Amino acid sequence: MLTFLGFAMIATFLVLIMMKKMSPIAALVLIPALFCVFAGQGAHLGDFVIDGVGKLAPTAAMLMFAIVYFGVMIDVGLFDPVVRGILRFCKADPMRVVVGTAVLAAIVSLDGDGSTTFMITVSAMYPLYKRLGLSLVVMTGVAATANGVMNTLPWGGPTARAATALKVDAADIFVPMIPALAAGLLFVFVLAYVLGLKERRRVGLLSLPGTEAALAATPSAPAAAPVLATPSAPAAPPVPPETSGLRKTPALSATSGSGIPAGSPTSGTSPAPAASMTSAQPAMPEHPLNPEHPLNPEHQHPLNPERSEPARHSEPEEHPEPAACPGPAGPAAQAGAGCAGARIEPQAHAHAAGGAPQADAEVHAPGGGFQGLDPQRATLRPRLYWFNAGLTVALLTAMIMELLPIPVLFLLGAALALTVNFPHMPDQKARIAAHADNVLNVTGMVFAAAVFTGVLSGTGMVKHMADWLVGAVPEGMGPHMALVTGLLSLPLTYFMSNDGFYFGVLPVLAEAGAARGVSPLQIARASIAGQALHMSSPLVPAVYVLVGMAKVEFGDHTRFTVKWAALTSLVVLGAGMLFGII
Repeated sequence: MLTFLGFAMIATFLVLIMMKKMSPIAALVLIPALFCVFAGQGAHLGDFVIDGVGKLAPTAAMLMFAIVYFGVMIDVGLFDPVVRGILRFCKADPMRVVVGTAVLAAIVSLDGDGSTTFMITVSAMYPLYKRLGLSLVVMTGVAATANGVMNTLPWGGPTARAATALKVDAADIFVPMIPALAAGLLFVFVLAYVLGLKERRRVGLLSLPGTEAALAATPSAPAAAPVLATPSAPAAPPVPPETSGLRKTPALSATSGSGIPAGSPTSGTSPAPAASMTSAQPAMPEHPLNPEHPLNPEHQHPLNPERSEPARHSEPEEHPEPAACPGPAGPAAQAGAGCAGARIEPQAHAHAAGGAPQADAEVHAPGGGFQGLDPQRATLRPRLYWFNAGLTVALLTAMIMELLPIPVLFLLGAALALTVNFPHMPDQKARIAAHADNVLNVTGMVFAAAVFTGVLSGTGMVKHMADWLVGAVPEGMGPHMALVTGLLSLPLTYFMSNDGFYFGVLPVLAEAGAARGVSPLQIARASIAGQALHMSSPLVPAVYVLVGMAKVEFGDHTRFTVKWAALTSLVVLGAGMLFGII
């Protein structure tokens, strides 16, 4: 009975959040409470929740002060050189941006902490994704999968747990697994390359002003005179700041069917069908450089047609239109960048891989430049750059060496960073208030997850589910218990916490394997194969940092990421079997 209720509770939770019928916080609280009553243990619900909160309270404290610390470091400009380096590498090419996301997430993951990795990666890449109109779920999916592979480092958690549970050395688990983990990481980079190519085909290839590609794409003829408004061609609003400074390059361009160069007065047009268009709406002309993106006449640049904004077609239920702005600008002025002079927060939901995220008005470059973080923001502290860099290195070193508990380290680091960078009390309050939204969202999600994990553990559902899965393994698979462990690690580490799996299930699997001649080391190595999928589990607090800072709905992130993360885990497991490691 408890086995069925456990699987039913998890399935109900995943279905409701993926269909967006409930928010993650509400689902994490209400669904386990309801199933606790169904299990006949409603009278003990309070004890289960308190127990779960007690176990996750240190994690919530760590995330709270880590968000404040890294938020302050971003404010004062510590990561600005990283962002500039990424921009130089990416060159506004969507494929390079997605690959850069994977590389950055993998490098930062060396610190062994997922929340730190996601905060740095999203802070660096989010403005670039918004500026180029790339899908934010691609960013969260690639970052989570790359971090999942790197999470197997001996100081990352799972490897240490496996070593402790089976009483073996962590180095004996990790070092032989390096070739298999390298294959998994290589697969993530290939996946990022493929997803980047899809994004490039969707939004086109853009170039930065002043680059060779941009100069080559610039017509040799003098600038055209302003286009006069006519009844058939109304005057266009100014180019939104989000698209200023970007230009389609000929790399992925296309001429019209007649072969006439783009921008020619005689170049032909063709209607661009869209699901949301009606017969009353005029057909949109073909984009002069990329026919896949028809131009919206309302968005045509008055001086340079090459810089006109592509029309953004999206399904109404997935990407609702923003509310109309007051004033004469009307809907045309808000397309792409929102109301002029208004601070528009991005839509707080994910966009499918083929969708175009809404523009973010706070990402702009004065004078048409291309940048991620505002280099003129008042919070910059260039004279304290090396102090902040040294403090961050010292903090991460102390965390890896486990000199103090991680929550204590981030608490001390946040207090010191605020005091040194913002010595005046009003400035400190302003910085804390600026990051309070992220803190509340993430810590609230962690405490809600405590209800879910508390009920799963307290009612005995987790134990019954694990026993059922182990008992379902056929006797003939005994000699292949390492492979069985690797396959079971995918669903079990997704639906359970790492502690529950490594301290509750793994010893049972190792005992069953030992009875059939399979060494505990092989079982331990196979058990870390599922970590790529584990990092997108609803029971992992760090994933709420990722989706919260990226302003992506958890259900959309799950729907996009799970398949790729599971495939990455299978690649790691397959490589381990191929190399004779497992």
